[in-house]
Amino acid sequence: MTAPALEKPVGPAQSAPAPAAPAEPEPAATGPASPGSGRTAKRVRFLQAAWAVSLLAVLVLGFVGYLFTLSHVQQKHFQSTAYKSFQDQLAQAIAPTGTAPDGAPVALLDIPAIGLHQAVVVEGTTGRDLMRGPGHRRDTALPGQTGVSVVFGRGATFGAPFGELAKLRVGDRIEATTGQGKFTYTVNVYGDGDHPIVDPVRNRLVLVTSDSSWIPNSTVLIGARLDGDPVANPGGRPATVPYDKALAADKGALATLQLWSLGLLGAVVAVVVLARYWHRSAAYLSLAPVIGALLWAVYENAAALLPNLY
Repeated sequence: MTAPALEKPVGPAQSAPAPAAPAEPEPAATGPASPGSGRTAKRVRFLQAAWAVSLLAVLVLGFVGYLFTLSHVQQKHFQSTAYKSFQDQLAQAIAPTGTAPDGAPVALLDIPAIGLHQAVVVEGTTGRDLMRGPGHRRDTALPGQTGVSVVFGRGATFGAPFGELAKLRVGDRIEATTGQGKFTYTVNVYGDGDHPIVDPVRNRLVLVTSDSSWIPNSTVLIGARLDGDPVANPGGRPATVPYDKALAADKGALATLQLWSLGLLGAVVAVVVLARYWHRSAAYLSLAPVIGALLWAVYENAAALLPNLY
C-alpha cells in the first residue's frame, strides 16, 4: 500500500515579495534656449527703450510748450500784479528813483510803433528778472535821468516784450514813466552785437534784445535820444555789474533745477507705488497737481539757464 505524499508545510512568517521601487525619472537633457525666449527678451528691451525715448520726447515737447505758451501766461500774470503795485507807488510818490531790489518795478514803457503798452520794467537783467518783463540794467540811469539808460527785454519767450524791436524806425517815439515823471525818447540809431551803438548825446535810452533766430547768438540794439531836459540822477549805482550781460545764462539756477528734478522723480515714484497698492485712478488724481507744480518748477529753472534775452 502506497503511503500518501506529505505536503510541504507553509510557515506563517513567510510573506509576499516587496514591490519594486519606482524608477527615478531621468533628468531632462539640457540644450540651447529656444529661439522664442531670445526674441521675448529682445522685445522687452525694445519696449523699455521705446518708453524711455517716448518719455524724454514728452518732456522736451512739454518744455517747448512751456517756453512758447505757458511762459507768456506766467509773465502776463506778473505784469498785471506789478502794474497795479507800481501805479499805487506812483500815486503815493514812493516809486523808486535810485537803487531798487532785484525784480522790483521801476518804470513803465510804451512803444506804440510795435504795440507795446504799459510794460512794467523791473530792476535787473538776469534770466529770472527778465521772466517778469523788460529789465533795467543796474549800473545805468533810470529812464529820464541824466545819463544813459539801458533796458533789456526778451525776444521770444515770457511774453516777448521786445520781439518786434527790430521793426522800430528812426523817428519812432518811446515813452517811459518813472517816479520822477513821464519822458519821451526818439529813435535815432541801430546796432547789434558786432556794432555797438555810438552816440555822442549824453541823455539817451538803449533797448537790447536777441536776434530773431531760434538759437540766439547776437543782439539787436535800438538807440533813442531824450526829448527835453533830464531829471536828476541820485547816483549810488554800482560802476559795473558783471552778471548784467546780454545773452547770459543764470548759472545759479542749475542747483535749484537739480533739486526740483529730484522732487519730481520722487513724486513719480510715489505715484507708481500708490497705483500698485491703491486705486490707480485715485493715485493719479491725488498726485497729478503735485507733479504738475513740480514740472512747472523744473521747466522754469531750466528756462533760466537759457540766454536771458531769448
